[in-house]
Amino acid sequence: MAALLIVWRHPRPVGVAGRCIGRTEVAVDRRKAKRLAHRIRQRARRESLPRVVWTSPLQRSADVGRFLACWGWQHRVDLRLSELDFGDWDGRAWSVIGEAEVSAWTADFATHAPGGGESVAQLMSRCKAFLSEQGQQGGCVVSHAGWINAARRVSAGLPVPTLATEWPAAVAYAASADLAIKPGGAESQ
Repeated sequence: MAALLIVWRHPRPVGVAGRCIGRTEVAVDRRKAKRLAHRIRQRARRESLPRVVWTSPLQRSADVGRFLACWGWQHRVDLRLSELDFGDWDGRAWSVIGEAEVSAWTADFATHAPGGGESVAQLMSRCKAFLSEQGQQGGCVVSHAGWINAARRVSAGLPVPTLATEWPAAVAYAASADLAIKPGGAESQ
């Protein structure tokens, strides 16, 4: 029997337009975090999921978990749920990073660590570790667009993409992706 893992993207942060945002702390409107927490609570109730939420330690995800904790949920923080580490690029404007640096990353999408941070292969590896340990229990996760894309690929049994064009478009802010995690394997719904 597959376990349902619902992975939500954090609410839209403030002041990030045109910037490379990975591990940089950025604020989210408190009302939006609370609104997403309500939606998660309602969906979990409909799906008979445990009252447990895993979040990344980054404020834009963890704030949602803190609201759920106020309502009696268990809030578990896991570093493996963090966004891709963009190293020196993080927080900078894309226009300042430069086309040559971005091209170097897209030319070696799987293993190049943008800004000296973390490669997509490394992101998918920590995503796989989380899904292997926690995903089979089912429940709710609040994470980031890059992590969600990695989780979708891992759960579908897809390899690390070698081309940037193989990476899917980001899930919308405060939207979710459903993953059916089977014991000994996973597949995407």
